[in-house]
Amino acid sequence: MQKEILLNNNITIPCIGNGPMIPEYNANKFLKSNNPVAKLTKRAYNKFYGRHKVEANYIDAVAHSFQAGFKLLDYSSSYGDGSLIGKAIKKSHIERKDLFLTTRISNKAQREKTVRECLMEQLKGMGTDYVDLLMFHWPVTGYYLDTWQQMIKLYKEGYCRALGVANCHQHHLEEIFKTSDIIPAINQIEIHPLFTQKALIAYCQEHNIQVEAYTAIARMDDRLVRLPLLKEIARKYNKTIVQIVLRWHIQNGVIPVVRSLNKGRQIENISIFDFVLTDQEMAAIDSVNINSRLRYDPDNCDFSIL
Repeated sequence: MQKEILLNNNITIPCIGNGPMIPEYNANKFLKSNNPVAKLTKRAYNKFYGRHKVEANYIDAVAHSFQAGFKLLDYSSSYGDGSLIGKAIKKSHIERKDLFLTTRISNKAQREKTVRECLMEQLKGMGTDYVDLLMFHWPVTGYYLDTWQQMIKLYKEGYCRALGVANCHQHHLEEIFKTSDIIPAINQIEIHPLFTQKALIAYCQEHNIQVEAYTAIARMDDRLVRLPLLKEIARKYNKTIVQIVLRWHIQNGVIPVVRSLNKGRQIENISIFDFVLTDQEMAAIDSVNINSRLRYDPDNCDFSIL
């Protein structure tokens, strides 16, 4: 199986991605410990200890993901300080041209109509003059069509090699089609065996839009990971349930995005190219679907909190 997929504007994208967010650190827990350093004020801890440690660990983990084989980095302006990505790229010693960097326009930037500023700030932080894929994070009602037009300008100016969207239903895509002859190269949506979204995937494929999956392993939901079916398939191939699910995505033509900062799990997540699920196994995993959405529905959510 090819590890890269051709998009509708003739550039290629890796078939699996890593999209780690910067984790929160718990200052309160530390301050209640017996560590003598905990006598510092919470503010001092956050400034000099907690943030430094979390950011250093994040840089190290993202650099490791590149070294482990992940070339697609899925990022967003809402995830935190983009300069950490730039530092991770430098630490990994991977050349920029060998990476596929994705970032998104935040909902806040959409509402404030600062799309260009949002991207430029991220480019500066990442230490690059372009991203491979620029998306908007959500189709914010009343704003996403204008955001798409601003993204097209950035695309034509060479600040991104491809344009994509996220969390778009069919009707969002149809509205975008009316505004421009540039079709999104990607639609990133929630997909996992509990929520397969077959109809939306089929619609995207019909219009030559590549689908990416977030929440790709259903947040390790018990309703998924305790299934005897997946345990049996995992034993057959000497793989983990996560690896089986990621392989299921890829064989369905969907790009899964995982969000791990754990080095061992990063290696596990990328080690899915030495086996192939049978048609019967694929169909069996498809049948697990119970239409259980674990994240927000873009037709029924408060964009101001996302």
